[in-house]
Amino acid sequence: MNGGDVAILLVDDHAIVREGYRALLQKQRGLSVVAEAADGAEAYRLYKSARPDLVIMDLSMSGVGGVEAIKRIRQWDPDARILVFTMHLSAVHARQAIRAGARGYVTKSSSPDVLLAAVHDVLKGRIAFSPDIDHELAQDWAAERQNALDSLTPREFEILRLLLMGKETGEIAEVLHVSAKTIANTRYQIRSKLGVHSDIELVRLALRQGLLEDEGAGAKD
Repeated sequence: MNGGDVAILLVDDHAIVREGYRALLQKQRGLSVVAEAADGAEAYRLYKSARPDLVIMDLSMSGVGGVEAIKRIRQWDPDARILVFTMHLSAVHARQAIRAGARGYVTKSSSPDVLLAAVHDVLKGRIAFSPDIDHELAQDWAAERQNALDSLTPREFEILRLLLMGKETGEIAEVLHVSAKTIANTRYQIRSKLGVHSDIELVRLALRQGLLEDEGAGAKD
């Protein structure tokens, strides 16, 4: 805690976006943004040093993404409270984030009141969804929809995200601090799980599933 306030780590790769939400949060009694990060790797480092009470995390960032960062933080601190705040109105993204360890998921199209309510819910130990993502999840459940993307682990989902950004195998290996061979093997495993045979097919599948809203269709064959 920061003088009795709830200490928040804000993670988003756009400085102007962070500035706006920092102003919103710090207007609220009892909330204090104590640290900010521009990508998942920085978020992980700052979490260990700042030990915030809550992390508000974007998903799509230029380096290590949100799902991977959530997984790393929760592995280091199983009690970490992480709220996803993202543009992705996607049941797949929400399920991957919760599977990685997030305790809530709010879209950026939501009103400030929805975000603040989710902050308080997560701090109280409850799972929080914005109404729009709650609707998406309910529709999937009611229709008993099966999505191949749900078969991916959080690490595979992160590698897929980086592939769709047009990152090469070596670049992804560097970002995730693993070998290029590990990335190549995982790339093959992703294709196999999703039933595609090339990165072009992977991009087409991602487009159908709405994964390329802001990632860019950059994967190479």
